[in-house]
Amino acid sequence: MNGYGSVTVADFGKLNTKFPYVALMPQVRFLEFLTEQARQYPSFHLVMGANVQDLVEENGVYRGVRYRGEDGMYEVRASVVVAADGRFSRLRKAAGLEPVKTSPPMDVLWFRLPRRPDDQLGATFRVRGGHFLVVLERKDDWQLGYVVLKSSYREIREAGIERLHESIAELAPELADRVAHLDDWKQIAPLSVESSRLAKWYLPGLLFIGDAAHVMSPVGGVGINYAIQDAVAAANILTDRLKAGRVNESDLAEIQRQRYFPTRVIQAFQMTTPQSLYQAE
Repeated sequence: MNGYGSVTVADFGKLNTKFPYVALMPQVRFLEFLTEQARQYPSFHLVMGANVQDLVEENGVYRGVRYRGEDGMYEVRASVVVAADGRFSRLRKAAGLEPVKTSPPMDVLWFRLPRRPDDQLGATFRVRGGHFLVVLERKDDWQLGYVVLKSSYREIREAGIERLHESIAELAPELADRVAHLDDWKQIAPLSVESSRLAKWYLPGLLFIGDAAHVMSPVGGVGINYAIQDAVAAANILTDRLKAGRVNESDLAEIQRQRYFPTRVIQAFQMTTPQSLYQAE
């Protein structure tokens, strides 16, 4: 790829829906939004600062969790324990489950550059010179992900931060006049990309969703989208069963059945995309 151009990946305007567009919301704000909506239900209870320590198991069935609060240890019981505790899931480890690794050969360097009122860049990604750059629009700045080959961060540092400035400017000329704001490697957060999934997302009384079930690479920025889709599938399948007081292991298996194929497809795409982009250079 020797020049710049644009590619239409999807046209949401053709969808027969009330809102034919995608709205981007920072994850922190989205979690705040969910909490605000959930507080409308009298049964909703949120414990902040809770650190889950272990699972409660009785006769081969998981019945709850033990967690450390601000003033001691507590135990909470549930008809179904939903483990949504991220890529380093403590509950996954407590249950003795090991994910299958499917990591693509890439890492991401995350950093921010100032955003100006007249900027016309928009959320995008650019490919050039064996690298590609993810650009995310934030309120006061641009959040950028500089994608590199696996384990090449040391070589990039040895080449000097000025060389990184040049590469960013090549990828996004609109930001060339402010790359100097990136003047210390401490401003850069290297992310070692991991991609993995559990072969089985459930055990009696226990369900894994989101990153606890399948860790996504940053390609496409779909990690939180897939976690939400897992939660929606779980809610659709379990709500009536929970109201009736009957949740079977087959119900948990149905959630994985609905979500496993889409997860495998997107992880296969994430695995092959970085390789094809580098080969295109």
